Amino acid sequence: MEIKTYTLNNGKEIPSLGLGTFRVSPDDCEKTVCAALNGGYRLIDTANVYMNERAVGRGIKNSGVSRDEIFLASKIWCTEYKYKKAAAAIDATLSRLGTDHLDLLMLHQPFGRVDEAWQAAEEGVKAGKIRMLGVSNFDEDDLEKLLSYCTVKPVLDQVECHPYCQRRTLNAYLKAHGILLESWYPLGSGNAGLFGEEKIKILAKKYQKTPAQIILRWHIEEGYLPIPGTKNSAHAAENADIFDFSFTEEELASVRSLDREERFFKMKKGIQRYMVFFQRMNYEKQN
Repeated sequence: MEIKTYTLNNGKEIPSLGLGTFRVSPDDCEKTVCAALNGGYRLIDTANVYMNERAVGRGIKNSGVSRDEIFLASKIWCTEYKYKKAAAAIDATLSRLGTDHLDLLMLHQPFGRVDEAWQAAEEGVKAGKIRMLGVSNFDEDDLEKLLSYCTVKPVLDQVECHPYCQRRTLNAYLKAHGILLESWYPLGSGNAGLFGEEKIKILAKKYQKTPAQIILRWHIEEGYLPIPGTKNSAHAAENADIFDFSFTEEELASVRSLDREERFFKMKKGIQRYMVFFQRMNYEKQN
């Protein structure tokens, strides 16, 4: 299996498909990361709030795949955005992952002292701890503010995106600024309605693929970077088997017609839950 790459605005390449680890337990995460890397994946996405960075590090080590071949991405949480806390959070993430550098560091949410966290992240780039920077869950206004003062431009914005929520306006903005859209929940959180859409089933039958593979291939053809999460190694392998077919323009239009701007992660409630969880738990001991 060979996963194609995208070229970022800094001239460097990133795999066009990655393994997400949101809501994957440390035990499952370690096994799935190891199996995914041995199966051909090279992009692994985690975050300090996922409580599994150490497991990701163990999975990488156990895989036997050279660190130089892996594109490793993580995120720092908004409770740690003040400059000194952000700098410490970067070092802590590196320590938990067992690596001397991140290929990509993202700010996880556009709340709090984004400017101070970005300053710490840019200094991490200068120090060789981080190779490139990105953001997660930033909209156009958030990016406008960031772009007004940053000296290291974000290479991507990781947001919820799937056929029911295609983020067309945001993607047009990102394209205008040379920023890649990376999709979390690219399969709509496994929504049965999405998988059962007649237009998806027709394509699955034609190309002899699963609905999940059809949806992930749609992301690739739209120029998005999907990072489907799973704790099942067989599903991870299946998700990557999407580079041997392509859609016609009419078929792409058929999937585009499913857009209804429906999000499955309720951001306000989700952020509030994670804020409380993050403040109560000692995540240094959780993963």
